[in-house]
Amino acid sequence: MQKAIIGKKIGMTQIFDESGKVIPVTVVEAGPCVVVQKKTIENDGYAAVQIGFGEVKAKNVNKPMKGHFAKADVAAKKTLKEFRLEGCDGMNVGDIIKADTFAVGDSVDVSGTSKGKGFAGAIKRHNQHRLKETHGTGPVHREAGSMGACSSPSRIYKGKGMPGHMGAEKVTVQNLEVVKIDTENNLIAVKGAIPGAKGSIVTIVNSVKA
Repeated sequence: MQKAIIGKKIGMTQIFDESGKVIPVTVVEAGPCVVVQKKTIENDGYAAVQIGFGEVKAKNVNKPMKGHFAKADVAAKKTLKEFRLEGCDGMNVGDIIKADTFAVGDSVDVSGTSKGKGFAGAIKRHNQHRLKETHGTGPVHREAGSMGACSSPSRIYKGKGMPGHMGAEKVTVQNLEVVKIDTENNLIAVKGAIPGAKGSIVTIVNSVKA
């Protein structure tokens, strides 16, 4: 059965294994989450579960969402995400998902929203080289250079690496290992770095390429 949980990135630290090796880990406050809605092939055309995470004040929930939570008879949640999981038929509305749904050694994919970098140039955004600093290149050596387009085709080809907005997009890091789980405090320590700033929302699911 596939597993999934929503969490909040706490930050990075390091722990030691039995042989004394240092393992860099990212700590995620994973859950507790609640199943808010269950979608079935008969009603919706596909099988999935909608999971809620995080407390929210009642005054900050609009009327449609209040009705949505009331129908499920669960407390209002700040974050809702839907997961198409194999074997989700066994899950029901109101079920609680905690950090212990995963086990130490599990291979997981972690998704989150990357840090926003603002408007970035082609060197930072696409790892392009800078121009030579002689023979009339200046005054700017870090610009993108020739676009490669003249009277034919009189346009820049789609997909050309250009300056523009960088970051603040969904990023998934695959095949990370669960190193440690603290069930009392709902914490999962994942080996390596995951996308997003501290305090940002992330999702943890079974690896698709394990």
